[in-house]
Amino acid sequence: MDKVRIRGIEAYGYHGVYAEERALGQTLVVDVEVGCELRQAGLSDDIHDSISYVDLVKMVKEVVSETQFQLLEAIAETIAARVLDVPRAQNVVVRVEKPRAPIPHLTGTVSIEIVRQKG
Repeated sequence: MDKVRIRGIEAYGYHGVYAEERALGQTLVVDVEVGCELRQAGLSDDIHDSISYVDLVKMVKEVVSETQFQLLEAIAETIAARVLDVPRAQNVVVRVEKPRAPIPHLTGTVSIEIVRQKG
């Protein structure tokens, strides 16, 4: 299956289990990979036969910036559901990363990844 892949969508939101995270907010980084048929887009050279990168980025930014969740899993599920509403989308992989999670001794990032498909 063909794919539209976007890596490194940064958006600021107020998410987390701890009240401080929800009050101060933080930047999350989201990757989206959408399985779809792209042959017609390749032949027609018409954006209407593809899935718009711009629309996907806007969708992710809206979920992260305009909603509030405790868990990264809930953010990923919401993004996946919105992406699968796009007519050409057949499946989606969503990874949500929290670069500066407030966990003692953690110098890296935490992330979750989900895979969902239509139906």
